[in-house]
Amino acid sequence: MTKDSGLISSFVFALPLTLLTLSISACQPIDAHKSNTGMQSWSCQSQDSPFTYSTCRINAEILNSERYSLQLFWQQPDGLKPLLTFANLLNTLPKKQNLVFAMNAGMYNERYAPIGYTVIEGDEIRALNLNEGGGNFHLLPNGVMWWDTSGNVQITESHALAEQLNSGEADPWYATQSGPMLVINDEIHPQFNPDSSSRKFRNGAGVCRDNSIQLVNSDEPVTFYQFASLFKDNLNCPNALFLDGGVASALYAPSIDKHDKKEMGVIIGVVETKE
Repeated sequence: MTKDSGLISSFVFALPLTLLTLSISACQPIDAHKSNTGMQSWSCQSQDSPFTYSTCRINAEILNSERYSLQLFWQQPDGLKPLLTFANLLNTLPKKQNLVFAMNAGMYNERYAPIGYTVIEGDEIRALNLNEGGGNFHLLPNGVMWWDTSGNVQITESHALAEQLNSGEADPWYATQSGPMLVINDEIHPQFNPDSSSRKFRNGAGVCRDNSIQLVNSDEPVTFYQFASLFKDNLNCPNALFLDGGVASALYAPSIDKHDKKEMGVIIGVVETKE
């Protein structure tokens, strides 16, 4: 993957790691489905301002319930080949489970294997990638979206997470690494140029102030700065992570008639388990 043009390449980013540990927060609520307790649970919606995009959100508090879970998916049940599509994922789910919404969860190689840190049900699929290199993944700081067995979702800068893993402070049950970070503690990534002309379809995730997690897919080409500004200013997400863009952006959200047929690597999705 090549790096987007229009970035401020001369900026040297140096922020204490203690400031880069990003914790749970949430995004702006929209039309919601209710749980049995009346709690706002999840919703998907298409929007046309400040650009056209689709967004799905879930209340973080229900992710530790028996009904809803946030999961990562990659391989077929035989463990020999990747799922590749939302349709294949739907075919592998048990009958009592429903895929509420889903999105591609990060960057991958020619074999559709993840290039960044990936943990699925406590099994480390790919080690934390702290290497330097080109392309969007290495546009530092990059980060990891991860959550533990209680469903506590966080986005953490990659080097900070390395320290937490070494100390035992972090114990991911699921994790996906990508880059660049979009919003870092209420600040847009320092290398994003407001005047950039590099526009692409993009998708990403945020943990936000209304105690929700939000997955967003742009429905038109946008710059990194525009996409990050959406999370920061419109969705009120102080921390957000770019997942991928271009032909890799894919969204499954049947409630708003979205079902992209693209092939992808790891998939992130919300699953409802029926009684």
